[in-house]
Formats: sequence, structure tokens, C-alpha cells
Amino acid sequence: MSTLTAHLDVPLDRGAPAAARRAVSAVLAGWGFQDPDWLDSAAVVVSELVTNAVLHGGGCVALNVESHDGVVVVSVADGSSVVPRRRDPDGLGGRGIALIEAMSAGWSVHNHQGGKKVRVELLPCPGATVRDAASARGGAW
Repeated sequence: MSTLTAHLDVPLDRGAPAAARRAVSAVLAGWGFQDPDWLDSAAVVVSELVTNAVLHGGGCVALNVESHDGVVVVSVADGSSVVPRRRDPDGLGGRGIALIEAMSAGWSVHNHQGGKKVRVELLPCPGATVRDAASARGGAW
């Protein structure tokens, strides 16, 4: 099976997390991921990643989604080299990493063009009948 990919440049404003959630949910549904609870979890992970990038990252924010053999990875790159870390929750936040860990198979951080890329592998989608790259494009090229 081919790898399906989507790349989105995210606006640097307070509407970015919502826009990213909607876009990623539409992409994943178009690729054949239909479980509503799984799509909601994917949207929460994306929202946390984008929120952190907008608030703490600096520079451009790029969101990537990949699917290969039913494994979905979302990643967000930003201009800061500061590695996210778990912290105690307070009135302003501190729950993002814990949410990502609870809703994913794992996450990692990599150097990326002077900044970082946070990569999250989502949990498997129940009952997914994922399309291959050719059918997702509307047929073979």
C-alpha cells in the first residue's frame, strides 16, 4: 500500500487549532477512517500540537498527516528548538502532553530546519478500511 500524505500550513492565530482540527478530520475521513471516537481523538491530538506550536513555537507552523498500512502519524513543525515537556497542570495549561500520551501510540521530537517537529503516532482506528493512494486520488495516475 502506498503512503497517503497531506501537508497544511497553519495560520499563526487563535483560530489555528480549530482550522487544523477540521482539516485533519476531513482528510482522515476522506482516506477511509470513519470511526467517530477515533476521529475525535485525532482532532484533540492535532489541536494540542497546533496550540503548543502557535503559543510557544514561533515562526511558521506546518502540519503533516501520513497514513501507511493503516498507521496514522501527525506531525507539527515550528521555528522553536525548545522541546515540549510534561508539566504540572495549572489554570493556564499543562495538560497537553498527558492528553497526547493518552490518545496516541507514542510521540517524539526531532530537529527540523532550525526548529523542531513533534511527531505523534495515533492509536489504530477501529474498523478502518483505508484507501490506498491511487483510490484516494480518484484512480490510478
